[in-house]
Amino acid sequence: MLNSLDLPGRPEDTRVVVAMSGGVDSSVTAALLKHQGYDVIGVTMQLYDHGKAMHRVGACCAGTDIQDARRVAEHLGIPHYVLDYESRFKEAVIDRFAESYLAGETPVPCVTCNQTVKFEDLLEAAKEFGADCMATGHYISSKMVGNRRVLFRPSDEDRDQTYFLFATTQEQIDFLRFPLGGMSKPEARQLAHELGLVVADKKDSQDICFVPTGKYTDIIERLHPGAAEPGKIVHIDGTVLGDHKGIIHYTVGQRRGLGVSYGGGPLYVVKLDPEQKHVLVGPREALVTRRLKLRDVNWLGLQTFAEFPESGLEIYAKVRSTRPPKEALLYALPNGEFEVELLDGEEGVAPGQACVFYEGLAKEAQLWGGGWIDRTVTELAIPETIGVSAAE
Repeated sequence: MLNSLDLPGRPEDTRVVVAMSGGVDSSVTAALLKHQGYDVIGVTMQLYDHGKAMHRVGACCAGTDIQDARRVAEHLGIPHYVLDYESRFKEAVIDRFAESYLAGETPVPCVTCNQTVKFEDLLEAAKEFGADCMATGHYISSKMVGNRRVLFRPSDEDRDQTYFLFATTQEQIDFLRFPLGGMSKPEARQLAHELGLVVADKKDSQDICFVPTGKYTDIIERLHPGAAEPGKIVHIDGTVLGDHKGIIHYTVGQRRGLGVSYGGGPLYVVKLDPEQKHVLVGPREALVTRRLKLRDVNWLGLQTFAEFPESGLEIYAKVRSTRPPKEALLYALPNGEFEVELLDGEEGVAPGQACVFYEGLAKEAQLWGGGWIDRTVTELAIPETIGVSAAE
């Protein structure tokens, strides 16, 4: 007989480590498992100098969050531990975040955090606690399909966090559990109230938890003094339109704050060139991306690469966490590289973002993995290197 976590044995004989961030979702997760009779241990990560952010609304893993997690654990009567991963978090997440921006990319630090600190370091710590599994408050579902555990989109599409978990390996999936996968956020909050949790009305955390001021450029300039080197704002036809104070202040798809005009129509950032220190701008149609080249692909589908048709494997791809998956084709090339063809195109796709694969559009469609966007090929061809000329 398997218990509700698909593990052999009674709940009281099953040890579960719950990653408690101090928020509603992880607190409800711990409470649910405790009330089901499991041997629950709460663990909270200290990820950065939380003193700078402990009074900031919407921070994650800051001082008040650690206190909230401890209060919930005391209310539930479960052991609670705080693990100091500050140096690891800086190396694996914050430093990479800054380096990615300096390279002209748009990073997704939440994915990197899940990929490294949470599902490597914390997961290993859970095993050292003697846990049979580790549970989190992510909105994603997992269940057995045949002889393997598989990830699915949650029932609450508005809270779908699969985009941030595409890099989860099969070994990690086998050890992880996500009790909120079949629950909506309003239901989780209601349950938090019913269980008397002090965080029931707590606001959701923001994505970039380690930016106390809300300005990511402050982090980059602190880690890399002088990184915001000035350069030129250049139209994709090579015309210089003005100056900028550093490419780290711009992202692909940006329209506001450019301070330049050309040809009467609106301009958008279409590419960042760190080598030439150029911010390339152009019309909206220059943002439409049809093809992506990926790196570090994590494939979770049941098919092997050898089974991919030459015409491409039909998938649904998500290139932004806030956008729905769209029809696409995935190619596994002979040289080991991967490409994605976006059948309807997408605007504002940038290197450094994630491209996540799904089997379909259904509420609980299977997550097939994903990869990091290395290069984009736009519908309107943009040269790799653009020669410049002065505007008339």
